[in-house]
Amino acid sequence: MTEISFSLRLNELCQLESIEPDIVIEIVEYGIAQPVKGENTADWVFDTTTVHWIKKAVRLHQDLEIDWVAVAMVIDLMQQKESLLRENEHFQCQLKRFLED
Repeated sequence: MTEISFSLRLNELCQLESIEPDIVIEIVEYGIAQPVKGENTADWVFDTTTVHWIKKAVRLHQDLEIDWVAVAMVIDLMQQKESLLRENEHFQCQLKRFLED
């Protein structure tokens, strides 16, 4: 299976999602998301998965009015949950194949 991945520069992300660059910089500073490329902020590039988490972080911060430290913790827990669900799904498929044999 081929996986297609897209990326966005910081200015494209901000324009597309109506997010201020300063907010994205804060999100990166708090370790919520990391650019996949770029040394300077103007050169930052984000993949689609990272953009997904940036959007979630912004919504949490705005909608629930929680600070970035709390947002970082919530995003980390959400990512762990997602990872565990994928792992569980993988093991369920393996178990199913084992039981079918």
